[in-house]
Amino acid sequence: MPKQSRARKDYTVSPLLMAVELVAEPEGGEELTAIESMPFCRVKNLGADDEVNSEDGSQVYSFWMTAEADGALIKKYRTQVEKDASKKANFPGFRKGQIPPYAQPQMTMFALQEGIIKTCEGAVSAFGLNSLSGSDGSVEVHEDVQEMAKGYKVGTNVKFTASFKATMDLSQTEPADVDDSSGDIVDAEIVE
Repeated sequence: MPKQSRARKDYTVSPLLMAVELVAEPEGGEELTAIESMPFCRVKNLGADDEVNSEDGSQVYSFWMTAEADGALIKKYRTQVEKDASKKANFPGFRKGQIPPYAQPQMTMFALQEGIIKTCEGAVSAFGLNSLSGSDGSVEVHEDVQEMAKGYKVGTNVKFTASFKATMDLSQTEPADVDDSSGDIVDAEIVE
């Protein structure tokens, strides 16, 4: 009779298992051009929002964005959350400083949330926008972060969509005035 072994099988979690369906892009609006490079990020101006006022009186606009939170950044936040939690951890049945397995998903969710928040902040500055203060400046992430956290593998990038309100920094978004007073006309021959 063949000998049976009870070897542990290692399973890999496919990125498809952690995938959460992204909310569709809204119709209309004008896609903005980034002032600073921000890979995998798009921001769309959906128009003026007259219900919200900025502190300085400038026009407030509604924006929609899709972006990818960097997996390395999320991993860094996950490590930081774990270190902070282990300093204060005192769970019954576990040694002081020991974090039980049932608390691990919550720490992953905190790291995901922080990574998404930092990505949104980066997008606001990369596209020459000014965030609003208080609840007017809140960002609404359209996907369920708890669902994302369930199948999330630490270190992988996370795609998401969000909506927010902000003002446009016209000093950064308007093209610089070009002095074209020389009036020189250049004739050029077209060669085919």
